Amino acid sequence: MSRYPGQEARERLGWWRSHRFLLLRRLSQLGVLGLFLLGPLAGVWILKGNLSSSLLLEAVPLADPLTLLQTVASGHWPLATLWLGAAIVLVGYWLVGGRVFCSWVCPVNLVTDAAAWLRVRLGLKGNGQFGRHHRYWLLAMALVAPAITGVLVWELVNPVSLALRGLLFGMGAGWGLLLALFLFDLFVVERGWCGHLCPVGAFYALVNRVGFIKISARGRERCSNCMDCYAVCPERPILRGPVHGARRGHGPLIAAQECTNCGRCIDVCAEQVFEITVGFAVKAETMSENT
Repeated sequence: MSRYPGQEARERLGWWRSHRFLLLRRLSQLGVLGLFLLGPLAGVWILKGNLSSSLLLEAVPLADPLTLLQTVASGHWPLATLWLGAAIVLVGYWLVGGRVFCSWVCPVNLVTDAAAWLRVRLGLKGNGQFGRHHRYWLLAMALVAPAITGVLVWELVNPVSLALRGLLFGMGAGWGLLLALFLFDLFVVERGWCGHLCPVGAFYALVNRVGFIKISARGRERCSNCMDCYAVCPERPILRGPVHGARRGHGPLIAAQECTNCGRCIDVCAEQVFEITVGFAVKAETMSENT
């Protein structure tokens, strides 16, 4: 019988503890979508707008900082409320870790996670190759294109924006784009979109360079090398140092900016190697251990 990642954790720790972060993420993602949909569907306006620009409770502006930068690059100066909204969002993600957006908010993550799940179930192994640095090149192109054309080119095809707008106003061709991303991740490159190409993820990875909420492999001495964490991590190279780099002086903190704080490594680890912690506290602890 084939063994799926997290099976041992489920048997030893129980179903809830081996799925809790996955379920909380789904609740968060669907909850954000629900808050946007409450207004048009029920007349309850908690979040009005979309992921590019919105109002919380008709009073607090929220704006996507990347969209704001594209607007400035196109030669248009945003309203003061958009600057304030972008600052609020930027500070919020800076505090909790920028790529939390990718795993806890972004609706496209639901599609790409489904492709990753099905890929495991079908036993698909081979895949194409893309360097993870490509997303930073695409981010640069998303900022340069408006400066050349005067148009927010990326926002015309951004699946993150199109997914929510489609739910609000009708998907149209958006369904085809989401299906293409699903098939791309399923058959072409494993976790290809979120892990290799998405410029939104690249932007929030840069924000995440100085995030405070981190995941630590503090219990790495208990690691049994089952590799379940590698199987579920959308950015698996970031685990090598914290989990297996003790002899090379690598601390347990997963400090890589690409970490999405999705918590799946915590879910599937039967040995309870991982935990969520405050980044600077673990750094201080590591320094004291090495002195």
